[in-house]
Amino acid sequence: MPKKALKTEKKPPVIGQNQKPENNHNASASYGAKDIYVLEGLEPVRKRPGMYIGSTGVDGLHHLIWEVCDNSLDEAMAGFAKNIRVELLPDNKVAVTDDGRGIPVDIHSQTKKSALETVMCTLHAGGKFGGESYKVAGGLHGVGVSVVNALSQWMRVEVCREGELWSQEYERGNPKYKVKKEGKCGENGTRVTFSPDPKVFSKIEFDRKRILDHLRQQAFLTKGVKIEIMDSRDDPPFYYGFQFEGGLLSFIQYLDESNEEIQKEIFYTHKNYEDIDVEAAFSYNKESDTQELSFANNIYTPDGGMHLTGFRSALTRTLNDYARKEGYLKNSDENLIGDDVREGLVAIVSVKLREPQFEGQTKARLGNPPARTAVEAVVAEALKEFLEKNSNDARVILDKCLLTQKSRKAARAAKESVLRKGVLDGMTLPGKLADCSSRNPEESELFIAEGDSAGGSAKSARDRRYQAILPLRGKILNVEKSRIDKMLLNKEIRSLVMAIGTAIGDEFDISKIRYHRVILATDADVDGAHIRTLLLTLFYRYFIQIIEKGHLYIAQPPLYRIQSGKEARYAYTDYQKELIVADFQKIKDQKLFLRSKSPEGQIKNTDQKVKIEEKEEKEGEGTKGISIQRYKGLGEMNPEQLWETTMDPEKRILKLVMIEDAKEAERLFDILMGEAVEPRKHFIQSQATMVKNLDV
Repeated sequence: MPKKALKTEKKPPVIGQNQKPENNHNASASYGAKDIYVLEGLEPVRKRPGMYIGSTGVDGLHHLIWEVCDNSLDEAMAGFAKNIRVELLPDNKVAVTDDGRGIPVDIHSQTKKSALETVMCTLHAGGKFGGESYKVAGGLHGVGVSVVNALSQWMRVEVCREGELWSQEYERGNPKYKVKKEGKCGENGTRVTFSPDPKVFSKIEFDRKRILDHLRQQAFLTKGVKIEIMDSRDDPPFYYGFQFEGGLLSFIQYLDESNEEIQKEIFYTHKNYEDIDVEAAFSYNKESDTQELSFANNIYTPDGGMHLTGFRSALTRTLNDYARKEGYLKNSDENLIGDDVREGLVAIVSVKLREPQFEGQTKARLGNPPARTAVEAVVAEALKEFLEKNSNDARVILDKCLLTQKSRKAARAAKESVLRKGVLDGMTLPGKLADCSSRNPEESELFIAEGDSAGGSAKSARDRRYQAILPLRGKILNVEKSRIDKMLLNKEIRSLVMAIGTAIGDEFDISKIRYHRVILATDADVDGAHIRTLLLTLFYRYFIQIIEKGHLYIAQPPLYRIQSGKEARYAYTDYQKELIVADFQKIKDQKLFLRSKSPEGQIKNTDQKVKIEEKEEKEGEGTKGISIQRYKGLGEMNPEQLWETTMDPEKRILKLVMIEDAKEAERLFDILMGEAVEPRKHFIQSQATMVKNLDV
């Protein structure tokens, strides 16, 4: 089992408090200025930062931390660092400390400057282009820390080497002074503190959860290394620590904790093949989705690459060979395909190799062909042995794969019957769809309404030229628990698929979408939230490109209609309601005051004035003549109200559905909509305190 994250209060470590490994003295001695290779200078980074960190938005901002951490992780992978700390400091500062060897400070032969200044101020300068200082590393472009320096308004680096502490500060990549000796220190280490430049980043706000998720991942991949996070922006400071001795085995257990596993033993292999270190682990569960994470030198490759291709090939081929050998597949049967063997799979593939070829500085995909050969060979050999030794696990894995194959064939037949040619081209649109007259998808929008009542109001309220209405009756099928063949037998889902026009599954084609705004319009109550969640699950699982292209929205109907006299306003939150009521009351008090002061409105009899005020208080719901209507459903609104609050492009509020973190979204959909009850129960209990004003 993975170790639980440590959560205690500790003081920041002093550089060099920990001993370096005894078996690496020779390698440490060889790491000097001669190992730093200079390739270029820094100005291009500030001109085109997106080329180096992907963007100047939130992703690029956090990429600065990843680049600095990569250097510390490289020291850990080389066997020299055991502790890494990331500190979030006030005033948008970040400090990263490790107990590695420390950046060299002696004079570099090419630049005639300190190696520390060379590394920090020169693009493509580092110890990873040659020699034996780093056999494998994540920051292999040599631009990481120098790019961070270029994009920071201020940076300070402190290095402890051989008992002496050295430092240098920089402004926007330019050194403020030469590298200087600060005094004595303990064992070796490096501390980098930086503050991102507001001239480069429009918004500087570090997300602690994003940092925790990334560093947890790195702790899993760097077995035994302790990674700490200290957020000093809080009072008292927030502290969290990660240290996993199980490595990928612990990682698999973490990823699969919300699912019901079918394997007793997790598959795991770790072997070196032709100077490429290959590590892989996987497990199957009862769910239908797939989780595959791939890494190269601890760098997450979201688009996969050669190492993931090699893993998939080995998995499919080895399971087919075993299935035929043991009689699960007859000669007349077709082979299991990739989709058959990956359903319910949670897998991690990690390779470490010299000079990896990434696509772009953000390293989304690995391109080294030898990585495919190495992973395929190592996984195929280990998996064959695993299946032979664990016959029960082999049986349940193949039973699941064969069931998936059977379901795939049935689903294909079902889709062919439901999504026959012409159905999605407007020839056989569902009868309940009130389509718009426009055939231009860019200006057309589809409102998916909850129930016939809301659908009827929406049909009367809409602009027929570009607004289409599709009412759905009741709650649609939970597609997280159903296969596509069963799903397509559901009348409401079938109507939705036909209306959207993109088809589904293998035939999905985003270019055929009939509406560029698909709007979920559900009631503002618990049932409405549940229906909205079911629809979001459907879109996430089967129409994810619609979300990625920015075509899916959620309508925000008002919760209240507040009226005072002839004036009516709408409130979308309880807070807005209170503000409107207070404003109406203020206006009413002002009118009463002015009326009492006017010659014709003066009330000479005090008792008469009191009676008038009492009459005012009795009107409405105890709010002095102010009427408050709480909407429970869209069907309660008349067409005019529905148009002006929810459908009029000039006044309505639409929420764009986005996927900021695909893996977190995957995990939450598994928990909330999957088969396993216990993880959902735990999630609801842990999050219950965050729910406010719940309608029951």
